[in-house]
Amino acid sequence: MPKLEKSDLHGHIRAALDAEASTDVRTLVSDLHPADAANLLESIPPDQRHLVWDEVGLDVMGQILTEVSDGVRKDLVQAMDPQRLVSAVRELDIDDIADLIPDLPEEVIADVQLTVDQSARQNLDAVLSYPEDTAGGLMNVDTVTVREQLSLAVVLRYLRLRGELPEYTDKLFVVDRDNKLRGILFASTLLTSDAARRVRENMDDDPITFDPMDASEDVAAAFERYNLISAPVIDDTNTLLGRITIDDIVDVIRQEGEHTVMARAGVPEDEDLFAPATRTTKGRALWLGVNLVTAILASWVIAQFEESIEKLVALAVMMPIVASMGGNAGTQTLTVVIRGIGVGTITGSNAFRVLKKEFLVGGLNGIIWAIAVAAVATFWYHDYGLGLIVAIAMIINVIAAAVAGVLIPVFLDRAGIDPALASGVALTTITDVVGFLAVLGLAALFLL
Repeated sequence: MPKLEKSDLHGHIRAALDAEASTDVRTLVSDLHPADAANLLESIPPDQRHLVWDEVGLDVMGQILTEVSDGVRKDLVQAMDPQRLVSAVRELDIDDIADLIPDLPEEVIADVQLTVDQSARQNLDAVLSYPEDTAGGLMNVDTVTVREQLSLAVVLRYLRLRGELPEYTDKLFVVDRDNKLRGILFASTLLTSDAARRVRENMDDDPITFDPMDASEDVAAAFERYNLISAPVIDDTNTLLGRITIDDIVDVIRQEGEHTVMARAGVPEDEDLFAPATRTTKGRALWLGVNLVTAILASWVIAQFEESIEKLVALAVMMPIVASMGGNAGTQTLTVVIRGIGVGTITGSNAFRVLKKEFLVGGLNGIIWAIAVAAVATFWYHDYGLGLIVAIAMIINVIAAAVAGVLIPVFLDRAGIDPALASGVALTTITDVVGFLAVLGLAALFLL
């Protein structure tokens, strides 16, 4: 069969599913890379998903489970025979098995630990002893180590005898007899240097290392900053525990991005697109309830000025403009600050300078757009007083939005609350309340 593009292959698989041609499904699925198979499983309803899953080869099932989203993985795991699941998982790398452990039934975990060899079991226990979102939880214990007194020729011969190297091996780890890290030897250096030279003459004795309890987002930031492909994990005695590789860091970065986007809407990043409506409703209901409370608060503010609105209906027209501009300005600041907190560029030492800068930006933007909205209000209603009131309210709200866009995520971060999860709704509440209050309050004082 001629090679098909991924989109065409997915289309052929869906057509085979509709025709209930299981043999064709099996043949087509076998041509998919595990990551593409995972993408396909996430994009089809559960009934078809399980039909495809039944045709997947046991040799790639474990790899696909590591690629699919958490919601889809749980669905597939629950439907699998325990022994088949054990067979699919036990051939994976230790770090991949560790990633799957939280979603596996207890009896499957026990069987996996019993069926792997003693060395793999010890390595798995070592990885599982650290939280999932740390360097220790990310690391793979499969490392290639050499001694510093060896010649490069001996190292090359050792690698040839060893055979296949672990994926993403761009460096070898130089250790002593007690497995203490002495440095790293880049593969490029090994291949291009005089083979008669010693490892110690060519190694980097001050490599970038990680403590097993370093947060995964800090590790990802370091990989990005220093363009790392792999890096060693050491304990406080400098003992080499394992290594972190770029493939795991890409997963961390992707998950952080998904979390940031989904959290702003109060939606779990691992939500199954085709999950039952009742489960999805339950997951989203709480966030909608929080938003309802904030909407009621904004409406309560408006209700306090019912008489003012009745006397000057134009206020009801201009209020949403002021609130909306404040919300958009605040969102711009909020996005920048949350990112800064995430990558570590905003800290306690410079947060006040960021606040001053955003205050100035809010003031300048407030003045610019206050002039514009004043002109619109004056043109519509031929009332210079109304235009002035709306302009002042615009300046107040945009500045308040900028300040809130800095303070809310900073305070939430210090309180140990994820800024991406809670900042958006708090900012919306503030900009709505301040915007409505500014327009109505100023109008009540000076126009009515």
